[in-house]
Amino acid sequence: MCGAPAQELSLEGIDVGKESVVQGTVTKGGSPLPGAYVRLLDATGEFTAEVVTSATGNFRFFAAPGEWTLRTLAPGASVDTSVTAVQGEAVNATVEVPS
Repeated sequence: MCGAPAQELSLEGIDVGKESVVQGTVTKGGSPLPGAYVRLLDATGEFTAEVVTSATGNFRFFAAPGEWTLRTLAPGASVDTSVTAVQGEAVNATVEVPS
């Protein structure tokens, strides 16, 4: 069993004003994709963190403000998505993995 916290998109209990939140949902064929790996890469492409999507396809990172790449890995697919983390905001990304 993984020690990572549950990957839900509710911001209840999180002081977003003090955080830069990058979160979202991974889908395949329009349905949530559980068990995909989402990596957080910095502006130079350096690996920073990784989470596994929840049963509902959700993921979340707390990142420093700036430019980031979400690299989503699922069987037979790899998708890169650019995001900009801003302190005081929750950036929501939807990543569609090709069928």
